[in-house]
Amino acid sequence: MKKGWSPDSWRAMPIRQVPEYSDAAALSRVEERLRRFPPLVFAGEARRLKERLAAVAEGNAFLLQGGDCAESFAEFHPNNIRDSFKVLLQAAAVLTFGAACPVVKVGRMAGQFAKPRTSETETRGGVTLPSYRGDIINSMEFDENARRPDPERMLEAFSQAAATLNLLRAFAQGGYADLHRVHAWNLDFVAGSPQGERYRELADRLTETLDFMAACGLTSETTPQIRETEFYTCHEALFLAYEEALTRIDSTTGDWYDCSAHFLWLGDRTRQADGAHAEFLSGIENPIGMKCGPTLEPDDLIRLIDRLNPENEPGRMTLITRMGADKVEAKLPPLLRAVRREGRSVVWCCDPMHGNRITLKNGYNTRPFDRIMAEVRRFFAIHGAEGTYAGGIHCEMTGQNVTECIGGAQAISEASVGERYFTHCDPRLNASQMIELAFELADAIKAERTGSQRELRAAS
Repeated sequence: MKKGWSPDSWRAMPIRQVPEYSDAAALSRVEERLRRFPPLVFAGEARRLKERLAAVAEGNAFLLQGGDCAESFAEFHPNNIRDSFKVLLQAAAVLTFGAACPVVKVGRMAGQFAKPRTSETETRGGVTLPSYRGDIINSMEFDENARRPDPERMLEAFSQAAATLNLLRAFAQGGYADLHRVHAWNLDFVAGSPQGERYRELADRLTETLDFMAACGLTSETTPQIRETEFYTCHEALFLAYEEALTRIDSTTGDWYDCSAHFLWLGDRTRQADGAHAEFLSGIENPIGMKCGPTLEPDDLIRLIDRLNPENEPGRMTLITRMGADKVEAKLPPLLRAVRREGRSVVWCCDPMHGNRITLKNGYNTRPFDRIMAEVRRFFAIHGAEGTYAGGIHCEMTGQNVTECIGGAQAISEASVGERYFTHCDPRLNASQMIELAFELADAIKAERTGSQRELRAAS
């Protein structure tokens, strides 16, 4: 246990992105109720994820993170959970089979309810109200009562997270993720697309491989790895009152774990080394991440790594870069060199979403798919040039048939972006775009791993 740390030690530190509650007593009552609730995830699961991420840090696996930008109470439905899970299974199948690489699957699900905001307030038609901060805090309706932070929303968020996790565990362990169902994971609106056709061809090859394995005696009944999958959850550790209330001591080790999710990350807006968010994350034993935007300097990065992972534990620290396609070539190499020079063990993961948002003339915020792909390609190219391992992807995506990100093989245009624009916050990739990205990633990972193998053979 970290000396001087406790789940509430963050309260003595400077804090950003925190809502103001009009009734402090009501907030305290809700926090006390949450402290008595059972954990959403278990310490042993978080330790297992850390082991899997250690393999990624060593270049022996790949991290796939994906899910909603901000989960909402209104869109909470088992079909939405199932369809997002399907897309992640599809993407993982493409990566695993196409690149011959183990994939660690982590969903931005069952906890991604709070969102950082650029401004404390929002003004429409001369009326100024508090900004929408995610359903765990207030509501997106532009109304004085809706925008008032309500602590009771934490209880609804916990309930929704618990139900989501229950369904995800059932899908992951109950046969839905069986590789023999690989064709069933294709969503109807994707099936007829070029990505759906390419995925069907891969699924046919995978089925042939499974038939061969069955003839050798390796079936779903004899081999759990075919029937089941490991699936973990993650979200930004932004709303610390909620995170503190769900932090527990592991009875087997005596260590503190944040039991709201397996993996928590420090946001780009809250990554102050002396701030409350870094203080909280420094004391929990979960694997953690940090968003690294274009303003992050190498010295500050090393200082934060040392604060969050002073023992340099493999699998503990994931750096999620979010530079933007136009800045990644200038901003990423100095960070890679600093981490390598200091000998820090990290997973390098690319978030190609947050640095590539634009506002169209029709008022919609979107992310052009070509910019997303450009940042991914440059991320891999830079790692190849620096001799480091491009270990993961972090995407905001959904299984719904949305038109929020323009471009891709579907050719979503600026004129059609509003046809199915359902997000409560940032624009998300739909299933077709996510599968298109997965095939690109599979080719990049395969080339990366093949190059590393050639180097090893040449060295020997």
